[in-house]
Parts: sequence; C-alpha cells; structure tokens
Amino acid sequence: MHGDPLVFSFFLIFSSAAVLATLALYTRQPVIVAYVAIGVILGPSGTSLISDPSLISSISQIGIIFLLFLLGLDMQPGKLVNMLKSALLVGIGSSAAFFALGFGVAWLFGYATTESALIGIAMMFSSTIIGIKLLPTTVLHHRRTGELVVSLLLIQDLIAIVVLLVLTGGLLDLSEGMKLVRVVLALPLLILFAWAFVRFVLLRLLEKFDAIHEYIFLVPIGWCLGLAEMANLAGLSLEIGAFVAGVSIATSPIAMYIATNLKPLRDFFLVLFFFSLGAGFKLELLIDVIVPAIVLAAVVLAAKPAIFRLLLQGTRETREMGWEVGFRLGQISEFSLLIAFIASANGMMGDDASHLVQATAILTFLASSYIVVFRYPSPIAVSDALRRD
Repeated sequence: MHGDPLVFSFFLIFSSAAVLATLALYTRQPVIVAYVAIGVILGPSGTSLISDPSLISSISQIGIIFLLFLLGLDMQPGKLVNMLKSALLVGIGSSAAFFALGFGVAWLFGYATTESALIGIAMMFSSTIIGIKLLPTTVLHHRRTGELVVSLLLIQDLIAIVVLLVLTGGLLDLSEGMKLVRVVLALPLLILFAWAFVRFVLLRLLEKFDAIHEYIFLVPIGWCLGLAEMANLAGLSLEIGAFVAGVSIATSPIAMYIATNLKPLRDFFLVLFFFSLGAGFKLELLIDVIVPAIVLAAVVLAAKPAIFRLLLQGTRETREMGWEVGFRLGQISEFSLLIAFIASANGMMGDDASHLVQATAILTFLASSYIVVFRYPSPIAVSDALRRD
C-alpha cells in the first residue's frame, strides 16, 4: 500500500460505497445494505484490504454523536420532559419483555445462564441510528411518532448506561460504590452547566459573530464534541452529552441554520459507522451461530413491533402509531454490540455468544431497514411516494 493508510482506507470505503449504493438504488434496495456489505467485503473476513478497521470504527462514533446533537437542536426542554414522562412506562416495560424473550431463546439453544442473560440484555435496546436515520425530518421534529421514537431511545440509553456500569464492574466493586452516585448526579449537573454556559457565553458569541459563517459552523461542533467528552468523563455516554448540547441551544434563532449545515458532516461519519459494523463481523464463526441468530432475529423482528404496539395502545396511542413506532424500533442496538464486546473481553461471554449478538444485530439492522423503507416514509425510501427528507 502506498501513501497514508487512512487516506487509502477512506478511498476504498467511499469509492466502493458509491458504486454499491448506485447498484442498490437501481435495484430499489436500502443504501444502508450497501454500506454494511462494503464492510464485509473490504474487512478482515473478506478481502482484508482494510485489515484493521478499529480506527475507522472509532472515527465512525462521531456520526452517532452528531446524530444526537442534531436531534437535540430541535427539542425544546419543556417538550422533552413531557415526552420522557409519557414514554417511561412503555420504555421500562418493553425492555423487560425483550430481555425475557432474548433470555428464553438463548437458553433453549443451550447457552449458559450467564450468557443467556447477557444475550437477553442485548435484546432490550433498539438502534438509535436506524430509528432516527430513517425518520423524515418532518416526522422526527413535528409529529407524535417522532416524539415517541426519540423518548423511547433516550430511556433505553439511560438503561444501557447502568448495564455498562455493571459489566465494567463500577457497580459491583465496593471500592467504587460512589460511581453510581456520580452518574446519578452527573446528568443534572451537566444539564445545569450546559444551560448556564449557553446562556451567558455561547449565545452571546454566536450573536456577536453571526455574520461569519465559518464561525457559526465551527463553534457548535466544538460545543457538541466538548460536552460529549465531558459527559463521557462523568460516567455518562458520549451520545447523552451530545444530545444535551443540542437541546441547550435549541432555543437559539440560528439552531435551524446549524442543523442544516451539519447534516452532510453527520452523513459522512454514519457511512463509516455502517462500514465498521460489517467489517467487524467474523464470517468464519457464522456457521456456528447462523441458526440461533436467524431464530433470535426473527423473534426480535416479530415481537418488538407487537409489544410496542400493545404497550403504546395501553397509553392511549393509536393502533397505527403503535405499529409504526414498533417497526421503526424493531431491531437491536449499537449498545447491544458494545455489551457483547465488553462481556466477551471480561470473560462473561464466549465467542459464540458474542457473535450470536453480532449476527442478530446485522440481521435485524438489515431486515428492519427493509421493512421501514418499503412501508413507511423515510429519507431513503425506495418509493418516490414514501421518500421524505
């Protein structure tokens, strides 16, 4: 290989993705499928042209951060609190049901009790990227469906943080017993800091130099990444920090301008995210987990929409809305992959169980994307009648 390896990797990823995405559009397939397929083809299990995708995987995390930041930009704080209140019981109830289903399927396939429990935990969460990426802007920001999707994802995010603390030992090690207290206090303190800094510093700077477009582009990026890193250091997630950063300047008159200008940057990193998902999968282990993965994916794809529909109808949402929210959240999550990785690294889960979660994630990501883009409005819908940006 000649030149900079990172530049060469980017060349391979985006050139190949452009070709395969063109083919996907001609054959009326979701472009997300193309991005994942490129990861498998170019990654260690394929041609190995990109033999170490770990750096790209780390870079791709920025796409998720920007996604949550842009989401927060259109969320008024008062409206957000009401949304979370209305979705709390549905979020907790659905997570419990998904855990039970995942545990049951894994146990029936002979996995150990601990592994079955971890697989059940991985099934509790839905993908932030799939859920929000496939929502049109008008639905995401101005309709009840978007509000419910966002609320449920945020509740799952908070549950996932607690799970990750348990897996990494932070809540089980008595010498670090204050970690939970720190996390509980960190969120309100982060929100308070963000509110004060935006009100007394950031908005004044943006108002003073609003005629300089480069400055309006640069400062929100720094604010987003800075608060995300602050949240991460406090024991929260990067995503929560980015979301709080967005909400904190949602009342600014230039919030919409910022959101419009950051969308291309977000999409650039999201391509890398889906590539890294495909590149990280080991095809050689697929034969050992393919049957339980297909069964588990089928259970997830069938049960999640039905359970969300039942629980949402119980809160007086319409049947149609319940189905749509369920199908949009009818996959497992990026958090599921992280849980499998951490559990495997700590010896709590074997390679087979870890790859079962990975295979289920890929299958549900792809199948759920197909269902949404063929059935509901989305920015990448294959039908012109359903395509909404």
